Amino acid sequence: MTIDHRAFAWHQAYQRGVLSRSQSVAFGLSPDALRHRIRAGGPWRRLLPGVYLTTTGEPTREQLLIASLLYTGPDGLITGPSALANYRIRCPQTRRVDVLAPATSKRSDAGFVAVHRTRRMPGETICDGPVRYAPPARAVADTVRAMAAADLAAVRAVVAGAVQQGRCTVADLATELQAGPVRGSATLRLVLAEVIDGIRSPAEADLRALIRGSGLPQPLYNPKLYLPGGVFLAQPDAWWPHHGVAAETDSREWHLSPADWEATMARHARMSAVGIIVLHFSPRQQRDRPAEVIGTIAAALRTGRPLPAVITRALAA
Repeated sequence: MTIDHRAFAWHQAYQRGVLSRSQSVAFGLSPDALRHRIRAGGPWRRLLPGVYLTTTGEPTREQLLIASLLYTGPDGLITGPSALANYRIRCPQTRRVDVLAPATSKRSDAGFVAVHRTRRMPGETICDGPVRYAPPARAVADTVRAMAAADLAAVRAVVAGAVQQGRCTVADLATELQAGPVRGSATLRLVLAEVIDGIRSPAEADLRALIRGSGLPQPLYNPKLYLPGGVFLAQPDAWWPHHGVAAETDSREWHLSPADWEATMARHARMSAVGIIVLHFSPRQQRDRPAEVIGTIAAALRTGRPLPAVITRALAA
């Protein structure tokens, strides 16, 4: 059988040097020639059953993803942390590659691949060259369900990051939560409720938990404040309307650019100019010196006063 060198070279380049056994045979490579290439010390290397790396050196992350899909089959989709990395959503790092496959698939876990057979294959596929990904909301849900329930901060970071970066909406995640399995969904349900409640980042969630356990009067979270005439003023993280006090959690993680920081300072100035007492806390303060944070808020509430000129539009959390 004559080797189709053109097809062979095209697929080898497109798939970043990763080929499957069936592709190699289809291109005209004989079983003996294939065995010769994957022999000990040969030019090819076996990555997974029936999947080979045709380049030298350690495989790249992209090559591992391509190999995972070649192993799983044409309907497979990358999900979990590997998909979130593609969407630039920070999450726990793992060498494992999670792949969704139809319930009828015969593939099982092998090497670095975890195959998740499901009757709920996504209706949408996100392609980046030869790599196919599950949509962001599904990847978030699959990631969170596999995370330890005790690691609430990490789960908050994944969910809030996806929403804040606009990769998916709260409604997308709620739909995924309702349609997905019950197992492992409790933490996702809890964190999603926080996001719906107005908490936009892990640091804000920590601030809310700190305030709720303090005995302080409960504030409104992320309300919209206006001046007479409907002029928008600000949207603080926490707001005590009867005391004219606002609290903000300032995390560099959620203010990535000089423009973000300038916007924070401008918001502070606008609120201070109308008499609001604006308190700023870092995630480190909230974590390491919670009594100090609560004491500062309590002192501000004692000295604060209502500000009739500030109109609040929000429901209590």
